[in-house]
Amino acid sequence: MIPEDLERQISLAEAEGAVPFLVSATSGTTVLGAFDPLEAIADVCQRHGLWMHVDAAWGGSVLLSQTHRHLLDGIQRADSVAWNPHKLLTTGLQCSALLLQDTSNLLKRCHGSQASYLFQQDKFYDVTLDTGDKVVQCGRRVDCLKLWLMWKAQGGQGLERRVDQDFALARYLVEEIKKREGFVLVMEPEFVNVCFWFVPPSLRGKQESPDYSERLAKVAPILKERMVKEGSMMIGYQPHGTRGNFFRVVVANPALTRADMDFLLNELERLGQDL
Repeated sequence: MIPEDLERQISLAEAEGAVPFLVSATSGTTVLGAFDPLEAIADVCQRHGLWMHVDAAWGGSVLLSQTHRHLLDGIQRADSVAWNPHKLLTTGLQCSALLLQDTSNLLKRCHGSQASYLFQQDKFYDVTLDTGDKVVQCGRRVDCLKLWLMWKAQGGQGLERRVDQDFALARYLVEEIKKREGFVLVMEPEFVNVCFWFVPPSLRGKQESPDYSERLAKVAPILKERMVKEGSMMIGYQPHGTRGNFFRVVVANPALTRADMDFLLNELERLGQDL
């Protein structure tokens, strides 16, 4: 999100008689792992009196890292934040949180049904302990217990090491990609999403060919089929905007090592050597 363009779009909407009320920024996009500039977006929201939400489902756990938490500068100014510890922290599925600045029990006021057949008020204990009427889903597992247990076992430093290790392995993968013929980065990553093309021998040096992009886009699906049938790897691929299919490796498993990164690249070379 470009803050200057955001402000321009808000002004245009207001001029047309619309009433903007919310801006949803993202910390860690699904494909490229991009982080919006939250401080600048918060300034825009403050000037226009808008609710600022941050989708930090993927990237919110970066806050645990002293080294990388700058990617989330400004998140403390958000009115609400979505966070999924089951993603980067690999807490057991599922573990999701909606964090609010509001302290007036907003979720209960918006979603509470006060159903007498579920939430009787004349119980022998403090009925404010009943959580069912305070959430969107009513009945669900207690997500926070999974996070608390993991945090208790790993400690803040342990979780920080996990996040930092993911960043370090992603950087190792990027540097190895740069060394190898036939591998092309889609962009320099700022997170642990490493996106790249594998250019097979038959397409190397053919970038000026009119059908190059079309042929390159067919490579990832073929290699995905081969790796799945051999049972050697599972890597996602997708297009993005005008870019044709590319691989997206998300480095988030704390058990991964540099040897796994080397195997990944070696296996792609082996599977694609005849293309």
